[in-house]
Amino acid sequence: GKMMSEAYRVSATIDDLLELSRIELGGRGESEVVSLSAVFGEVAARHRLTAETAGVALRIGPGNGLAVVGDRLQLVSAVSNLVDNAVKYTDRGGTVAVKAQAAGGAIEIEVCDTGVGIPAGDIDRVFESLYRVDRARSRATGGTGLGLAIVRHVANNHGGEVSVHSREGEGSTFTLRIPIDDVTKGTAR
Repeated sequence: GKMMSEAYRVSATIDDLLELSRIELGGRGESEVVSLSAVFGEVAARHRLTAETAGVALRIGPGNGLAVVGDRLQLVSAVSNLVDNAVKYTDRGGTVAVKAQAAGGAIEIEVCDTGVGIPAGDIDRVFESLYRVDRARSRATGGTGLGLAIVRHVANNHGGEVSVHSREGEGSTFTLRIPIDDVTKGTAR
């Protein structure tokens, strides 16, 4: 019961901390051409069950043939953390959608949810380590609060940025923007 879930949360926090330190230390890490459909496939595999259990529809779009030069593990981790976060803050019957598009020299990965949204006053703080929108609520859902800090680091490591657009009570859209290296022209070969 309580003891187990507490132990589980501590272990999840440690995993997140390890991941965060690996990403911070690793800088850009291994650079290769990473296709978004491969990233999306891994993210889907990681979260299909969690979403199903939570009663949330997880819709992961096609990668549209898009690719970036970067660290595959970090990119999977970033999108995973956004999906994890979105599923946690979305009620049963809601939807989390992931899609990719090319936009002005960058690719944009959007994770949209129909969840609780983020109060306007809190929006600037969501990417800080250990920040949680609603402490009582996220303890119940088991968030470590480190996920979005990880996402921001991955974005920085790839010369990109992450932003959020949210309406309280209507949901949030997190956008991870990564500049496209001229070499790849943003398409997987």
